[in-house]
Amino acid sequence: MSAIERIQCLIIGSGPAGYTAAIYAARADMKPVLYEGLQPGGQLTTTNEVENFPGYRDGVTGPEMMIELKDQAQRFETDVRPGFIDKVDFSGDVHKCWSDDGKEIHADTVIISTGASAKYLGLESEQKYLQLGGGVSACAVCDGFFYRGHETVIVGAGDSACEEAHYLSKLCTKVTMLVRRDEFRASKIMAERVRKTENIEILYNTETKEVLGDGQLVTGVKAFNNKTNEEVEIPCTGFFVAIGHKPNTDIFKDFLNLDETGYIEYEQPGTSYTNVKGVFVAGDAADKTYRQAVTAAGTGCMAALDAERYLAAKH
Repeated sequence: MSAIERIQCLIIGSGPAGYTAAIYAARADMKPVLYEGLQPGGQLTTTNEVENFPGYRDGVTGPEMMIELKDQAQRFETDVRPGFIDKVDFSGDVHKCWSDDGKEIHADTVIISTGASAKYLGLESEQKYLQLGGGVSACAVCDGFFYRGHETVIVGAGDSACEEAHYLSKLCTKVTMLVRRDEFRASKIMAERVRKTENIEILYNTETKEVLGDGQLVTGVKAFNNKTNEEVEIPCTGFFVAIGHKPNTDIFKDFLNLDETGYIEYEQPGTSYTNVKGVFVAGDAADKTYRQAVTAAGTGCMAALDAERYLAAKH
């Protein structure tokens, strides 16, 4: 058995929440250890341009911003490690965590910033243009601006799909909404708002068959009616997927309170406390409302300050 490593602060996951928590924890001399997780840098690494993060006047690419945040965390001597935590035991006073290479870590405080992953349809063409950064996105609020004056297509039927369609309608000349069933899953008020918006066309019983493009950029969508099998081609430059997010919280479900989707619940609203003392949460693992880089960074700061106060009260 390898020796158990004892540390003051373990941060699980990178991204704006994890790295901001690391910057604050390191400057408070908590000597944080941060595991980057399966997607180092988090969801932002799939975003080409970030134009809405304060301080970057001319915008920055998602991957670039994550490298800068990581460098900043390391400047204050955060121990950033590749790999991920794949098992935890929060049943006792000591928070036990195991990394994917079998190391056992006992941490006085744990900050969870494992984020959430956007759900995609899983079509080959969708994934291709998502990787190319050429017109597929799961965040209209992040990327809608790039499609000003263009036509876009959005897939989804829930509240957030309606909210994103409405947001796009203010920027785009036309928004076509593909709804798989013959009705919305969204609340009446949200569905009504979309129906009343002139430049949103809603196609019910409609699913995506293929995202069309020129090899670099999206040019349209091939969709079909799942009742009649009739196919349509819809010209567009942006294809938005709004079918939900899955928080990356499975390993915590035996110890932490999660909601029905898997988001970690705050023990006290307005703090980063979970139901386990000494375990804190930041970013999209708990935030199903805002899901922005700047709010994630804010909660990362809160989690580090809460962890520092928790440690100070113990000693």
